Amino acid sequence: MMESPQTSLGPSIWAVSDGRAGNAAQVRAVISALSETQRWLQIGHIVGQGHRADPLTLTPRAPWTWLPGADWPLPQLALPKAQRAQLISPWPTLWVAAGRRSAPYTANVRGWSGKKTLTVQILDPKTDPAKFDLVVVPEHDVLDGPNVIRTTGSPTHFSEEAIEEAGQSFADLADENGKSAIIVLGGNSKAHTFTRATSSELAQHFESLASQGWRLRITCSRRTPLAIASDMRQLADRIGAHFWANEQDGPNPYLAWLIYSDVAIVTEDSANMLSDAAWHGLPIHIARLKGTAPKFERLHESLIDRGCARWFEGRLDSWDYEPLREAGRVADRIIERLLERYPQPELSVIDPTKTTAPNWL
Repeated sequence: MMESPQTSLGPSIWAVSDGRAGNAAQVRAVISALSETQRWLQIGHIVGQGHRADPLTLTPRAPWTWLPGADWPLPQLALPKAQRAQLISPWPTLWVAAGRRSAPYTANVRGWSGKKTLTVQILDPKTDPAKFDLVVVPEHDVLDGPNVIRTTGSPTHFSEEAIEEAGQSFADLADENGKSAIIVLGGNSKAHTFTRATSSELAQHFESLASQGWRLRITCSRRTPLAIASDMRQLADRIGAHFWANEQDGPNPYLAWLIYSDVAIVTEDSANMLSDAAWHGLPIHIARLKGTAPKFERLHESLIDRGCARWFEGRLDSWDYEPLREAGRVADRIIERLLERYPQPELSVIDPTKTTAPNWL
């Protein structure tokens, strides 16, 4: 049963994606950063309409999805009936969406709301950026404009509450100081293939690192081929490493491993995974897979130029750099735009006990 739209104290927000996990994660990251107390109090005076407690997934169908850009005729008809029914007024103060297939709705909600909704589109919408209030793209997408925010990697964010909870749940890892490495394995994609040959080569490196005293924590993504995940699980058992692939392996330790590790090895195929490690300031060793694409080459170059990463050559090094906090930078720009529309009153008027930030984590 769909929740009815509600009035919120603080700007109302709709979190929108096309259902792809990586896209939804970037929307959550920006909203999580925006919801941090020091940011939320700046906009807590805004009384929003149409608040939704749950994220909104839009999955339009063909032939609309065959059309380029965001100029779709009657875009609401492209959606399943249940999703179409959710696109009704009152419209939110802020709409944050990610993914090309959500872009037509982000562009149209400006008109549907009478230009009252501030629209933020994450990732290249493949259309004129002027159709949105803000567009957030990684530097490697090479899109520019006065309302375009270019980020190094993906906007990633981890809330203080999530970090504290993960730290407490896996507090035993705090005793493993020094020479701890999180290994984040991706998988097959349009640009890359995770072959058994690559897996075998990485396994040899991991075995060597373990023999040198490194504590290895290996995790897989949804895209990791099952055979490779199985090989890595057996390797972990053999060398005494931690391994996690899914809920059958117990509670997800991913955030705790990021917190309690000294360095990271991350395969090259995921901007989100690389950006997660960079958010924590971990020295990132990028592991090569088979295949490449110009945008990924630019991504890797941007992380290396920023001092976040180096290519993995079988050994682990340590270095320092300023952690990459791009979701926070995006959230600050959103606040600037909201305050242009809703100037902040005297601080004495704001009651922080009556402002409610969304919790979509």
